[in-house]
Amino acid sequence: MPRLAFLGPRATFTEQALRTLPESADAELVPCAGSPAVLAAVRDGSVDAGCVPIENTVEGAVPAVLDGLVADPPLVIIREAVVNVSFAVMVRPGTRAADIRTVASHTHAIAQTRGWIAANLPDADVLLSTSTAEAAAQVARGEFDAAVAAPLAAQQHGLEVFADDIADNPGAVTRFALVAPPGPPPAPTGHDRTTLAATTENRPGALLGLLTELAVRGIDLTRIESRPIKDRHAEYWFHLDCSGHVAEPAMGEALAALHRRCDQVRFLGSYPRAGNGAPRPVGHGTPAVPIGSADVVDYAAAEEWLAGLRAGKLA
Repeated sequence: MPRLAFLGPRATFTEQALRTLPESADAELVPCAGSPAVLAAVRDGSVDAGCVPIENTVEGAVPAVLDGLVADPPLVIIREAVVNVSFAVMVRPGTRAADIRTVASHTHAIAQTRGWIAANLPDADVLLSTSTAEAAAQVARGEFDAAVAAPLAAQQHGLEVFADDIADNPGAVTRFALVAPPGPPPAPTGHDRTTLAATTENRPGALLGLLTELAVRGIDLTRIESRPIKDRHAEYWFHLDCSGHVAEPAMGEALAALHRRCDQVRFLGSYPRAGNGAPRPVGHGTPAVPIGSADVVDYAAAEEWLAGLRAGKLA
Protein backbone atom coordinates (compact mmCIF):
# COMPACT_ATOMS: atom_id res chain seq x y z
CA MET A 1 0.00 0.00 0.00
CA PRO A 2 1.53 3.36 -0.99
CA ARG A 3 1.90 6.00 1.71
CA LEU A 4 1.06 9.59 0.73
CA ALA A 5 1.80 12.53 3.03
CA PHE A 6 -0.22 15.73 3.13
CA LEU A 7 -0.28 19.03 5.00
CA GLY A 8 -2.21 18.05 8.11
CA PRO A 9 -3.87 17.44 10.43
CA ARG A 10 -6.99 15.76 9.08
CA ALA A 11 -9.66 17.84 7.31
CA THR A 12 -7.30 20.32 5.64
CA PHE A 13 -7.90 21.54 2.11
CA THR A 14 -4.72 19.65 1.19
CA GLU A 15 -6.27 16.35 2.27
CA GLN A 16 -9.37 17.29 0.27
CA ALA A 17 -7.18 17.93 -2.80
CA LEU A 18 -5.22 14.71 -2.33
CA ARG A 19 -8.39 12.64 -2.19
CA THR A 20 -9.34 13.91 -5.68
CA LEU A 21 -6.20 12.35 -7.20
CA PRO A 22 -6.16 8.76 -8.49
CA GLU A 23 -2.97 8.06 -6.54
CA SER A 24 -4.92 8.32 -3.26
CA ALA A 25 -7.11 5.30 -4.03
CA ASP A 26 -6.12 2.43 -1.70
CA ALA A 27 -3.26 4.55 -0.29
CA GLU A 28 -2.47 5.29 3.35
CA LEU A 29 -2.79 9.05 3.85
CA VAL A 30 -0.29 10.43 6.36
CA PRO A 31 -0.80 13.93 7.88
CA CYS A 32 2.32 16.04 8.51
CA ALA A 33 2.71 19.26 10.49
CA GLY A 34 3.55 21.72 7.73
CA SER A 35 4.54 21.63 4.08
CA PRO A 36 8.30 21.40 4.85
CA ALA A 37 7.56 18.25 6.87
CA VAL A 38 5.70 16.76 3.89
CA LEU A 39 8.67 17.38 1.58
CA ALA A 40 11.08 16.00 4.20
CA ALA A 41 9.03 12.81 4.52
CA VAL A 42 9.19 12.28 0.76
CA ARG A 43 12.93 12.89 0.73
CA ASP A 44 13.71 10.50 3.58
CA GLY A 45 11.59 7.74 2.03
CA SER A 46 9.08 7.42 4.86
CA VAL A 47 6.31 8.12 2.30
CA ASP A 48 6.09 7.51 -1.43
CA ALA A 49 4.78 10.97 -2.35
CA GLY A 50 3.38 14.09 -0.70
CA CYS A 51 0.71 16.68 -1.42
CA VAL A 52 1.32 20.38 -0.68
CA PRO A 53 -0.34 23.67 -1.65
CA ILE A 54 1.72 25.50 -4.24
CA GLU A 55 -0.31 28.48 -5.42
CA ASN A 56 -3.46 30.46 -4.61
CA THR A 57 -5.27 32.90 -6.89
CA VAL A 58 -5.47 35.51 -4.11
CA GLU A 59 -2.16 35.28 -2.26
CA GLY A 60 0.05 33.78 -4.99
CA ALA A 61 2.66 31.10 -4.49
CA VAL A 62 3.43 29.38 -1.19
CA PRO A 63 7.04 30.48 -0.46
CA ALA A 64 7.95 27.54 1.78
CA VAL A 65 6.97 25.10 -0.96
CA LEU A 66 8.87 26.94 -3.72
CA ASP A 67 11.97 27.04 -1.53
CA GLY A 68 11.55 23.39 -0.57
CA LEU A 69 11.28 22.21 -4.16
CA VAL A 70 14.77 23.49 -5.06
CA ALA A 71 16.42 21.90 -2.01
CA ASP A 72 18.30 18.60 -2.20
CA PRO A 73 17.81 15.77 -2.82
CA PRO A 74 15.62 16.58 -5.85
CA LEU A 75 11.85 16.16 -5.99
CA VAL A 76 9.48 16.42 -8.97
CA ILE A 77 5.77 17.15 -9.35
CA ILE A 78 3.83 14.21 -10.80
CA ARG A 79 0.25 15.47 -10.51
CA GLU A 80 -1.70 18.60 -9.59
CA ALA A 81 -5.17 19.35 -8.24
CA VAL A 82 -7.16 22.57 -8.15
CA VAL A 83 -9.70 23.08 -5.35
CA ASN A 84 -12.31 25.79 -4.91
CA VAL A 85 -11.88 26.69 -1.26
CA SER A 86 -14.82 27.50 1.01
CA PHE A 87 -14.11 29.04 4.40
CA ALA A 88 -16.12 29.09 7.62
CA VAL A 89 -15.50 30.65 11.03
CA MET A 90 -15.88 27.98 13.72
CA VAL A 91 -16.03 28.26 17.50
CA ARG A 92 -16.61 26.13 20.57
CA PRO A 93 -20.33 25.51 21.26
CA GLY A 94 -21.95 28.44 23.04
CA THR A 95 -19.38 31.04 21.94
CA ARG A 96 -20.87 34.46 21.16
CA ALA A 97 -19.43 37.20 18.96
CA ALA A 98 -18.41 39.19 22.04
CA ASP A 99 -16.38 36.19 23.26
CA ILE A 100 -14.17 36.04 20.15
CA ARG A 101 -10.88 37.71 21.03
CA THR A 102 -8.61 35.62 18.78
CA VAL A 103 -9.05 34.19 15.28
CA ALA A 104 -6.48 31.75 13.91
CA SER A 105 -5.78 30.11 10.56
CA HIS A 106 -3.14 29.42 7.91
CA THR A 107 -1.63 32.55 6.36
CA HIS A 108 -3.30 31.99 2.98
CA ALA A 109 -6.72 31.49 4.57
CA ILE A 110 -6.30 34.72 6.54
CA ALA A 111 -5.36 36.53 3.33
CA GLN A 112 -8.55 35.32 1.65
CA THR A 113 -10.87 36.31 4.55
CA ARG A 114 -9.17 39.41 5.95
CA GLY A 115 -11.95 41.74 4.80
CA TRP A 116 -14.70 39.67 6.41
CA ILE A 117 -12.79 39.40 9.69
CA ALA A 118 -12.13 43.16 9.79
CA ALA A 119 -15.80 43.93 9.14
CA ASN A 120 -17.34 41.35 11.48
CA LEU A 121 -14.73 40.72 14.21
CA PRO A 122 -12.84 44.03 14.30
CA ASP A 123 -11.59 43.61 17.87
CA ALA A 124 -10.19 40.09 17.44
CA ASP A 125 -6.47 39.44 17.16
CA VAL A 126 -5.65 37.52 13.99
CA LEU A 127 -3.05 34.79 14.60
CA LEU A 128 -1.34 32.26 12.35
CA SER A 129 -1.40 28.47 12.54
CA THR A 130 0.37 25.79 10.51
CA SER A 131 -2.85 24.83 8.69
CA THR A 132 -6.57 25.61 8.69
CA ALA A 133 -7.40 22.28 10.31
CA GLU A 134 -4.75 22.75 13.00
CA ALA A 135 -6.34 26.12 13.82
CA ALA A 136 -9.67 24.34 14.31
CA ALA A 137 -7.98 21.79 16.57
CA GLN A 138 -6.44 24.61 18.60
CA VAL A 139 -9.89 26.17 19.07
CA ALA A 140 -11.20 22.81 20.29
CA ARG A 141 -8.30 22.67 22.77
CA GLY A 142 -9.13 26.17 24.04
CA GLU A 143 -6.00 27.86 22.65
CA PHE A 144 -7.92 30.27 20.37
CA ASP A 145 -11.52 31.48 20.31
CA ALA A 146 -12.22 30.99 16.59
CA ALA A 147 -10.68 29.44 13.49
CA VAL A 148 -11.04 29.99 9.76
CA ALA A 149 -11.12 26.58 8.12
CA ALA A 150 -13.04 24.23 5.87
CA PRO A 151 -16.54 23.44 7.20
CA LEU A 152 -15.46 19.78 7.49
CA ALA A 153 -13.02 20.78 10.24
CA ALA A 154 -15.93 21.85 12.47
CA GLN A 155 -17.38 18.34 12.29
CA GLN A 156 -13.95 16.82 12.86
CA HIS A 157 -13.33 18.79 16.07
CA GLY A 158 -16.82 19.19 17.53
CA LEU A 159 -17.11 22.92 16.79
CA GLU A 160 -20.01 25.11 15.72
CA VAL A 161 -19.98 27.10 12.49
CA PHE A 162 -20.25 30.74 13.52
CA ALA A 163 -20.33 32.02 9.90
CA ASP A 164 -20.08 30.27 6.55
CA ASP A 165 -18.90 31.29 3.04
CA ILE A 166 -16.80 34.15 4.33
CA ALA A 167 -14.19 34.40 1.56
CA ASP A 168 -13.53 37.91 0.28
CA ASN A 169 -13.09 36.47 -3.23
CA PRO A 170 -15.60 33.62 -3.63
CA GLY A 171 -14.08 32.45 -6.94
CA ALA A 172 -10.59 31.87 -5.50
CA VAL A 173 -8.93 28.51 -6.02
CA THR A 174 -5.80 26.84 -4.67
CA ARG A 175 -3.49 24.62 -6.71
CA PHE A 176 -1.91 21.62 -5.00
CA ALA A 177 1.05 19.55 -6.15
CA LEU A 178 1.77 15.86 -5.59
CA VAL A 179 5.55 15.50 -5.36
CA ALA A 180 7.75 12.41 -5.45
CA PRO A 181 11.40 11.42 -5.96
CA PRO A 182 12.59 11.72 -9.58
CA GLY A 183 11.35 9.04 -11.96
CA PRO A 184 9.96 8.77 -15.49
CA PRO A 185 7.35 11.54 -15.86
CA PRO A 186 3.74 10.74 -16.71
CA ALA A 187 3.17 10.28 -20.44
CA PRO A 188 2.17 13.40 -22.42
CA THR A 189 -1.57 14.02 -22.61
CA GLY A 190 -1.63 17.14 -24.78
CA HIS A 191 -2.79 19.10 -21.71
CA ASP A 192 0.38 19.19 -19.61
CA ARG A 193 2.41 21.54 -17.48
CA THR A 194 6.17 21.63 -17.04
CA THR A 195 7.56 23.28 -13.92
CA LEU A 196 11.20 24.29 -13.52
CA ALA A 197 13.45 26.66 -11.61
CA ALA A 198 16.57 28.38 -12.90
CA THR A 199 19.28 30.77 -11.76
CA THR A 200 21.18 33.12 -14.05
CA GLU A 201 24.23 35.30 -13.89
CA ASN A 202 23.39 38.74 -12.51
CA ARG A 203 23.94 40.83 -15.65
CA PRO A 204 21.78 42.92 -18.01
CA GLY A 205 19.60 40.78 -20.26
CA ALA A 206 20.17 37.48 -18.45
CA LEU A 207 16.50 36.95 -17.57
CA LEU A 208 15.41 38.11 -21.03
CA GLY A 209 17.69 35.49 -22.55
CA LEU A 210 16.10 32.78 -20.40
CA LEU A 211 12.60 33.80 -21.45
CA THR A 212 13.60 34.08 -25.10
CA GLU A 213 14.58 30.41 -25.17
CA LEU A 214 10.95 29.62 -24.41
CA ALA A 215 9.38 32.27 -26.64
CA VAL A 216 11.20 31.33 -29.85
CA ARG A 217 9.98 27.76 -29.48
CA GLY A 218 6.35 28.78 -29.06
CA ILE A 219 6.19 27.68 -25.42
CA ASP A 220 3.51 29.39 -23.33
CA LEU A 221 4.90 30.68 -20.02
CA THR A 222 2.00 30.65 -17.54
CA ARG A 223 3.77 31.68 -14.31
CA ILE A 224 7.08 33.21 -13.26
CA GLU A 225 8.15 34.12 -9.73
CA SER A 226 11.45 34.83 -8.06
CA ARG A 227 12.69 33.56 -4.70
CA PRO A 228 15.99 34.62 -3.10
CA ILE A 229 18.84 32.13 -2.92
CA LYS A 230 19.25 31.97 0.84
CA ASP A 231 23.03 32.16 1.09
CA ARG A 232 23.73 34.48 -1.89
CA HIS A 233 22.84 38.17 -1.74
CA ALA A 234 20.87 39.60 -4.68
CA GLU A 235 20.67 36.27 -6.51
CA TYR A 236 17.40 34.45 -7.18
CA TRP A 237 15.71 31.26 -8.28
CA PHE A 238 13.22 31.97 -11.05
CA HIS A 239 10.29 29.54 -10.79
CA LEU A 240 8.48 28.92 -14.09
CA ASP A 241 5.36 27.06 -15.20
CA CYS A 242 5.05 26.34 -18.92
CA SER A 243 2.47 24.63 -21.10
CA GLY A 244 3.97 21.46 -22.55
CA HIS A 245 5.83 18.28 -21.66
CA VAL A 246 9.51 17.34 -21.48
CA ALA A 247 8.90 14.55 -24.02
CA GLU A 248 7.84 17.08 -26.67
CA PRO A 249 10.58 18.36 -29.01
CA ALA A 250 10.00 22.08 -28.38
CA MET A 251 10.08 21.71 -24.59
CA GLY A 252 13.06 19.38 -24.74
CA GLU A 253 15.02 21.84 -26.88
CA ALA A 254 14.12 24.69 -24.55
CA LEU A 255 15.25 22.80 -21.45
CA ALA A 256 18.53 21.85 -23.12
CA ALA A 257 19.07 25.49 -24.13
CA LEU A 258 18.39 26.66 -20.57
CA HIS A 259 20.88 24.11 -19.29
CA ARG A 260 23.51 25.70 -21.54
CA ARG A 261 22.53 29.29 -20.71
CA CYS A 262 21.74 29.26 -16.97
CA ASP A 263 23.91 28.77 -13.92
CA GLN A 264 21.51 26.10 -12.62
CA VAL A 265 18.30 24.52 -13.90
CA ARG A 266 16.06 22.32 -11.78
CA PHE A 267 13.48 20.28 -13.67
CA LEU A 268 10.50 20.08 -11.30
CA GLY A 269 8.25 17.86 -13.38
CA SER A 270 6.01 17.44 -16.43
CA TYR A 271 2.50 16.34 -15.46
CA PRO A 272 -1.15 16.59 -16.53
CA ARG A 273 -2.76 19.96 -15.88
CA ALA A 274 -5.82 19.96 -13.64
CA GLY A 275 -9.08 20.75 -15.41
CA ASN A 276 -10.51 19.99 -18.81
CA GLY A 277 -8.85 22.49 -21.11
CA ALA A 278 -8.57 21.68 -24.80
CA PRO A 279 -5.52 19.49 -25.49
CA ARG A 280 -2.76 20.73 -27.77
CA PRO A 281 -1.17 18.57 -30.43
CA VAL A 282 1.72 16.75 -28.77
CA GLY A 283 4.98 18.24 -29.98
CA HIS A 284 3.56 21.75 -30.32
CA GLY A 285 5.76 24.80 -30.66
CA THR A 286 7.63 26.63 -33.37
CA PRO A 287 10.99 25.53 -34.78
CA ALA A 288 13.91 26.55 -32.63
CA VAL A 289 15.90 29.64 -33.53
CA PRO A 290 19.58 29.38 -32.57
CA ILE A 291 20.39 31.88 -29.83
CA GLY A 292 23.77 32.71 -28.44
CA SER A 293 26.67 30.32 -28.79
CA ALA A 294 27.96 27.25 -27.05
CA ASP A 295 30.71 24.78 -27.87
CA VAL A 296 30.31 21.09 -28.57
CA VAL A 297 30.95 20.13 -24.94
CA ASP A 298 28.10 22.39 -23.77
CA TYR A 299 25.67 20.85 -26.25
CA ALA A 300 26.71 17.29 -25.39
CA ALA A 301 26.33 17.96 -21.65
CA ALA A 302 22.90 19.50 -22.19
CA GLU A 303 21.74 16.56 -24.32
CA GLU A 304 22.98 14.08 -21.69
CA TRP A 305 21.07 16.00 -18.97
CA LEU A 306 17.90 16.06 -21.09
CA ALA A 307 18.14 12.31 -21.68
CA GLY A 308 18.44 11.82 -17.92
CA LEU A 309 15.31 13.90 -17.32
CA ARG A 310 13.32 11.89 -19.84
CA ALA A 311 14.49 8.64 -18.29
CA GLY A 312 13.67 9.82 -14.77
CA LYS A 313 17.26 9.59 -13.58
CA LEU A 314 17.96 13.28 -13.05
CA ALA A 315 16.14 16.41 -11.94
